[in-house]
Amino acid sequence: MYKTFTMELAGRTLSVDINRVGKQANGCAFMHYGETTVLCTATASEKPRDGIDFFPLSVEYEEKLYSVGKIPGGFNKREGKPSENAILTSRVIDRPMRPLFPKDYRNDVTLNNLVMSVDPECRPELVAMLGSAIAASISDIPFHGPCATTQIGMVDGEFIVNPSQEQWRKGDLNLTVASTSEKVIMIEAGANEIPEAKMIEAIYMAHEINQTIIAFINKMVEEVGKPKHSYTSCAIPEELFAAIKEVVPPAEMEVAVFTDEKQVREENIRAIREKLEAAFADKEDWLPMVGEALYQYQKKTVRKMILKDHKRPDGREITQIRPLAAEVDLIPRVHGSAMFTRGQTQICTVTTLAPLSEMQRIDGLDVNETNKRYMHHYNFPSYSVGETKPSRGPGRREIGHGALAEKALVPVLPSEEEFPYAIRTVSETFESNGSTSQASVCASSLSLMAAGVPIKKAVAGISCGLVTGDTDDDYIVLTDIQGLEDFFGDMDFKVAGTHEGITAIQMDIKIHGLTRPIVEEAIRRTKEARTYILNEIMNPCIAAPRPEVGPYAPKIISIQIDPEKIGDVVGQRGKTINEIIARTGVKIDITDDGNVSVCGTDAAMMDQAVEMIRIITTDFEEGQIFKGKVVSIKEFGAFIEFAPGKEGMVHISKICKERINHVEDVLTLGDKVTVVCLGKDKMGRISFSMKDVAQR
Repeated sequence: MYKTFTMELAGRTLSVDINRVGKQANGCAFMHYGETTVLCTATASEKPRDGIDFFPLSVEYEEKLYSVGKIPGGFNKREGKPSENAILTSRVIDRPMRPLFPKDYRNDVTLNNLVMSVDPECRPELVAMLGSAIAASISDIPFHGPCATTQIGMVDGEFIVNPSQEQWRKGDLNLTVASTSEKVIMIEAGANEIPEAKMIEAIYMAHEINQTIIAFINKMVEEVGKPKHSYTSCAIPEELFAAIKEVVPPAEMEVAVFTDEKQVREENIRAIREKLEAAFADKEDWLPMVGEALYQYQKKTVRKMILKDHKRPDGREITQIRPLAAEVDLIPRVHGSAMFTRGQTQICTVTTLAPLSEMQRIDGLDVNETNKRYMHHYNFPSYSVGETKPSRGPGRREIGHGALAEKALVPVLPSEEEFPYAIRTVSETFESNGSTSQASVCASSLSLMAAGVPIKKAVAGISCGLVTGDTDDDYIVLTDIQGLEDFFGDMDFKVAGTHEGITAIQMDIKIHGLTRPIVEEAIRRTKEARTYILNEIMNPCIAAPRPEVGPYAPKIISIQIDPEKIGDVVGQRGKTINEIIARTGVKIDITDDGNVSVCGTDAAMMDQAVEMIRIITTDFEEGQIFKGKVVSIKEFGAFIEFAPGKEGMVHISKICKERINHVEDVLTLGDKVTVVCLGKDKMGRISFSMKDVAQR
């Protein structure tokens, strides 16, 4: 017998069916919010996976096009690989929930979310986030929840709780906040330069709403929750730690890890590992655990030195940023390029401009197909961290980092009317040692300006870290964390924005939440850091967008024509527009409202194409002068093509002032001539004169 639980959430009914479907999963929640329906399951393997030192959690968000009444395109007619939105949604579900599973748990766990129906008023991503938390909480899988998620939008300066798809797309704020019953555990935001104080207000508005959802989930757990199963702990024995400290005293470990050179530190640790393996060669049960034990020893050493002694591995002050550098135009012939360096993190971003017709088409869980004008792609090759492995294309991390930087830059882009280009930026990671995503924000901002994209303001990004002690008020917030501080710390709090406000946030943590003072201090620190980066590094490199696009970038001329004349420009089966393109080598885009964009690199050819379009769309009047080519000769006169698909006739009597007996006496096919319009003849054809041109 299944049971249904309901609550009112942001003016809509949230309904959860338990034990109605998916009964063989460890936990299943059949979610309904408005008319959005998502099936959420949590499943765990019976035994831990052998030979791993991490928690194997998989999160899937499956977008079924039947949910919006569509059949997938292509020959296969099945849903293919996950969309970018599905991958990003999976990441947002994973990030708050992963820290709530036991750290020594090694059983495979899969959280699956199947989108079955979409109500445009109730975003399926939010329903999946709530459903995953419910499925894990009521299951027998060890989970230190529950947690809850709320989304906040902002339209006309007013916050909207769990906004609709349309409000989410067009509003000034896209904020997602996950919480436990005590603390915030995840923040994801895109914003139109929201001031820091306003952002904090929105975060804690969502946090308060999450408490009502957690109470709702607790009620379900009490009534239908399963007892949590026991599991085999993979924790490192304390006697192994004690033995390691005898071989490698804490002072020796401190010397090994505290250096600003990543390669030197790695070599030090490699030597220590060899020393430990030699010392424990006769202890077969300990040898497989040496690697994980050494990692935890490093972690405890770094955390202790930061928290108690305020000493960072590279010797920096707590608020100090690593050495910074910026330059533009380092890559020839591309439309724009820039490199941003922060310590051992180095990003090169290349900008490419194209006609609006090259926008990315996105066919997802929306009523209409949408277009994406700005695309940011992020690449993270193995050489950037001194490793070797084959490239298999972008993974979830690369897609997530690219989306974060894209989110940070969209608010400052010019409108299509101001700058009628599709824009792509590609961030190549040359070197990585912490927060490459925020370095890519800085490099992309510089690259866009170097390419002549009239962005409204420069955008910079920075990340803060955290090391916590035994109590809520025992912590250290670190400005500009490097890789080691990220690996061994408790938080990666990335914030991007302009001088005026925040454009993007992504917060990841490894603990059970952050207190409000920590959140506020992290946001304040990132504001101070990005102000410094903008003023001292980026502005001296390039202070404003270049007034024009570069010599290798396509140029675009936009003109407006009567929408009723679009058919004349296109011609029968595209014959006219294709002829213009063939003659001039340009690219032409026409919108339904009559906006025509002519794109090319040869200014003369672009002007010629524009002139042809203007001629085609002109209402012909007596006295207009045209230049054309003789395309046909008859006994009674010659036909002159003055634009692709447009012809007029010069009667034999209008060719010369003196009488001629044959048209061929004066004209041959292909001759270029200048004519004056006489209006239309009795047959409705445009009539020209050559002999009267001088008089006009």
